[in-house]
Parts: sequence; structure tokens; C-alpha cells
Amino acid sequence: MAFLADRLKRIKPSPTVAVTAKANELKAAGRDVIGLGAGEPDFDTPEHIKKAAYDAIASGKTKYGPPPGIPQLREAIARKLKRDNGLDYDISQITVGAGGKQTIFNAMMATVNPGDEVLIPAPFWVSYTDIAALMEGNPVLIDCPEETGFKLTPDMLRKAITPKTKWLMLNSPSNPTGAAYTAAELKALAAVLLEPGCDHVHVMTDDMYEFITYDDFKFATIAQVEPKLYDRTLTLNGLSKAYCMTGWRLGYAAGNKDLIKAINMLNSQSTTSPATFVQWAAIAALDGGHSFIEKHNAVFKERRDLVVGMLNQADGITCATPEGAFYVYPSCAGVIGRKTPSGKVLETDEDFIAYLLEDKGVAAVHGAAFGLSPYFRISYATSTEALEEACTRIQAACGNLS
Repeated sequence: MAFLADRLKRIKPSPTVAVTAKANELKAAGRDVIGLGAGEPDFDTPEHIKKAAYDAIASGKTKYGPPPGIPQLREAIARKLKRDNGLDYDISQITVGAGGKQTIFNAMMATVNPGDEVLIPAPFWVSYTDIAALMEGNPVLIDCPEETGFKLTPDMLRKAITPKTKWLMLNSPSNPTGAAYTAAELKALAAVLLEPGCDHVHVMTDDMYEFITYDDFKFATIAQVEPKLYDRTLTLNGLSKAYCMTGWRLGYAAGNKDLIKAINMLNSQSTTSPATFVQWAAIAALDGGHSFIEKHNAVFKERRDLVVGMLNQADGITCATPEGAFYVYPSCAGVIGRKTPSGKVLETDEDFIAYLLEDKGVAAVHGAAFGLSPYFRISYATSTEALEEACTRIQAACGNLS
């Protein structure tokens, strides 16, 4: 359509959102579908957080908020970053957005010029590449195979950096793989960025799954392990996942004061700020008790172990055990080239995912959407009963291939 802007040709709808919408559409039509596409905890938002929102509404805290976020929330974020990550930020270095996606979008818009390169380790969260492309940047994908734990190595990073590199995206624990970087691994990557000729590269670290880790894994973030990168790092986080606040839409970023100022200018011309009462609820989330996170993680770990175990029993599927988040990223290499009962040859992971949905009513996301095939992503942030049934169906689907 000639009326639409050319820049829209650079992006596509989010595959994860599309899979969830398709699953919901089929359910509404009466199909028995188990949706494993959405990265959304099935736990409700904790009561003390909801109460803070009710109280804020009742006391009239419903007016416009300032573009950076209300000062009280930015102070709470500063306390969190100091308490949990050992990072010192003034509130002038912190901005609040309508979810983590908006902070990434604004950071890219504020910094990426046409032709600038954004290094993105693959597999990656689906929005990283499209946001960079929308800003006329060049997403540079770095394949991180299962052999490296789906993680970027120093040699990979060193080889990918060019004079045009503007950002390195990091996401730990990862969506879609659940892989997480140790402090030592981050330190090794930081050492590359401190080498001569690399001082033009900045780091955008997406720490959204910080609190969802297993098996005694110790979370670290790159500005924490290498203070020399403090001014070159934008630390991103939010309340969607660990705090079960996906629909509340509250994310934040901390970094260089000039960059934060630029992001706030974009806020002033777009959303202005998230809903004010949501910001007051976010203060209660950050400053309140966190015992519910440990309880949720215990359930997530049980679900992880269930899903990994059952998928590894499916003919043609192998599944690594992730360190964090609530996703698994199993390989379906063993089913590629095989035939479905209807005679269709499965040539790609997308073919396999379409077969699971059509034949067994299991909705997952194909690995090509995340930049590494032949894999697929399953979110285990849903009921244990649904996961067990879904994995049973996947086993049956694989068993029916010839």
C-alpha cells in the first residue's frame, strides 16, 4: 500500500505474539489447543502489588506522570540496582517505560543511525532485530550454537566488531534458550570490549529474567563485573516476568545521563509515561517482600525438569537444560526430513511446529524466528498439567513420523 511508510517493509509482526494470537483464535473456534508460545507467568500479580495500585487510585494518583517516571519510582529502582547488582545510579540516570520493549525501542531510536551495526547473539529475542532494522540500523547476527551453551564467546565477539558497530545486545538469562552468562563469562566478553579499537561499542543488557534462575546459578550483569564499562552500558530490566506483571507494562533502563535524557525526550513526544498508579505499584514490587519469587521459581524448576525430561524421550528431539528464564529451546534436527501421517515432508522447524499445531493442538514457536534452526521454543510458564499433556502430544506426534 503506497500510503504506508517504507520503513515498515523492514520489519514483520512479532512471531511470538502471532503464535499466541493463533492459539487463542483456534481455542475460540472450539479447537483443543495448548498454547506454549507466550512468555507470560501463569501466576497472578502478588496481592501487595495490586493493593498499592488500588491505594494509588483511591488517593487520586491518576494524573500525568513526568517522562522519566515519577521520582519515587526512580529512587526505588536506584535502590534495587544498588541492593541487587552493586550499581550506583542517580535518578537522572534512570528512565521508566511502558514495558522493557519500549526502553529498547527508545534507546535504539535515540542512538542508531542508518548503517550502524547492532551485534545480536543468536538465538535472540525476536524484537531485537526488528527494532534495530526499523531504526535503519544493521542487525548483525552472531550464531551461538548449542556447543557453546547458546552463548557468545570472546572470539565470536572480537570477530564481529567493525568500525560501524554501535551496540552489543546481551540477554541473560536468555529468551528463547534460558542460557545465562556467569560472571566469569561476562568478564571475558568485557575484556574484548576494552581492547584497543573497541571503545566505540556500547552494551545494551536485557536483564528481564534476572530473578528466574535455577540450580544455584548466580546472576551477574556486565557493568557489575566490569566497572570500566559503566558509562558504555545501558542496563535494562522490568517487572513483567519475576513480578508477574506482564500486562501492567513497566520497564526501566539505567545508564549514561545523556542517553537517558534523550530517551526521556522521546517519552515526552510519545507515551509521556506509564500509568501513574502502575508506577506506584512498581514501587511496592521493588521495595516489598520477594518471597513469592522463590516459591514461583521452585514451581518453574519442577516444570523445567518435567519438560526437559519428556522432550528428551520424544523420537528425534533433544533438549538442553537451561539455567534460567522459563523457556526450553529443543533441537528438532532428528525430525527434519521425515514424513507426517498425511505424507508431508518436514523440511524446516517451521514445518514441524505447523505439524504440532495442526495434528496435536500444541502451539510453540519455530526456531527460525529466533535466528537459529532447527530448534523450537516452548514456554513452561503455564500449568504443570498442560505441560505434561503437551509433551505427551509432542511425543505422540514424533512417534507418528515415518
